[in-house]
Amino acid sequence: MSTDWLIKNAELVNEGRRFHADLRVKNGRIETIAGDLDSRPGEQVMDASGLWLLPGMIDDQVHFREPGMSQKADIRHESRACAAGGVTSFMDMPNTRPPTLDRAALEAKYAHAAEGSAVNYAYYMGASNDNLEAIRAIDPRTTPGVKVFMGASTGNMLVDDPETLDGIFRDCPTPIITHCEDTPMIDALHALAREKYGEDIPAREHPLIRSREACIKSTRLAISLAQKHGTRLHVLHISTADELALFQPGPLRRQDGTRKQITAETCVHFLHFDDRDYERLGFLIKCNPAIKTAADREAITQALAEGRIDVLATDHAPHLLEEKAQKYDKAPSGLPLVQFVLQAALQRVFEGKLTLERVVEAVAHAPATLFDVKERGYLREGYAADLVLVDPNKPHTVTRAEVLSKCGWSPFEGETFASSIVSTFVNGQRVWDGTTVDDGVRGQRLAFDR
Repeated sequence: MSTDWLIKNAELVNEGRRFHADLRVKNGRIETIAGDLDSRPGEQVMDASGLWLLPGMIDDQVHFREPGMSQKADIRHESRACAAGGVTSFMDMPNTRPPTLDRAALEAKYAHAAEGSAVNYAYYMGASNDNLEAIRAIDPRTTPGVKVFMGASTGNMLVDDPETLDGIFRDCPTPIITHCEDTPMIDALHALAREKYGEDIPAREHPLIRSREACIKSTRLAISLAQKHGTRLHVLHISTADELALFQPGPLRRQDGTRKQITAETCVHFLHFDDRDYERLGFLIKCNPAIKTAADREAITQALAEGRIDVLATDHAPHLLEEKAQKYDKAPSGLPLVQFVLQAALQRVFEGKLTLERVVEAVAHAPATLFDVKERGYLREGYAADLVLVDPNKPHTVTRAEVLSKCGWSPFEGETFASSIVSTFVNGQRVWDGTTVDDGVRGQRLAFDR
């Protein structure tokens, strides 16, 4: 399969700049970025006039459910949904069955992805109340980081022993990423809701049960531990305006070459939905932490614009429709998002709330820099040719029939996005041509330059 391409007349978006140029791909890497390049024999030429050429998205938070929950998602389906959505690399979470709590479980996941993933892949090690020795023994080149659930969520890998938490933050040889919600606060609010509604707790109560106060308390704890030990901490899926003051605005990498010690991520659904959507979508948008108010949504969008939030991801977490149709206590949290994440994020560009350059920084440059991903996440000569071509003038209405995730549905069904994903390239191979995924393409294991 050819990995030699000449993409001509595109508008490249990279490292804070938008400029017209040609880009040559040879042997899976970006060979040349320049104006008016001539084609070579054997090279596939694509005229990208009117299109944006972006580095592929590196999604730092997905749940592809393997092993143990492949009835609702698997590597094959979810990686193909990534390809259709312009996500060229993913970092998958450890709350599988069994959970990823040691080197053997981690390497088993990598071996499985090598067989079936259409895009590049990496896997987090998980933390529990009793695997501190395994965390201490991690080779930092094998995983983007260690995931610590400081609040109970799907899979229930809650780490709530204070001594263990302190040890993880003290000794972890990689960045720590955290799910921050205070479980005792949530449990108390859940009990009150059950007293009021019985089994019929409405979806609109979810952000009151998984409250903003629970998020704030847990985020403050994580930050205090990171400050105590000098830990590199990345707080996932920020969902409240109240947490934003805990993080510093500005670029991830400073002028002196150092990086922020404590960083934050939010997810595309927190930019797109708010609590008014529970009436329309119900438990389809039930997730942890919960989607909150329109004021939270606007504040999070502004924080992303100013770099107070560093990364934009999905927290892609599929469940079957029949599971979502259950009552509150049984309807699981999480929603499928990778196939339409870039289009949803770019809506904020068309609305004037984010710049195109800032979106590219948040979905590609920042995760590459934060996790030390080797030679990806930028349009640079010599880097892997993980590329996305976007047509900003071709609207696209989401239908259930086109959903590639195994769960078979999307919370965006019926919505019309202003842009379309025209092509996705992974290591120079076109895996998505605007209508079809090439099932012959396989991604590569991400390397961490540490």
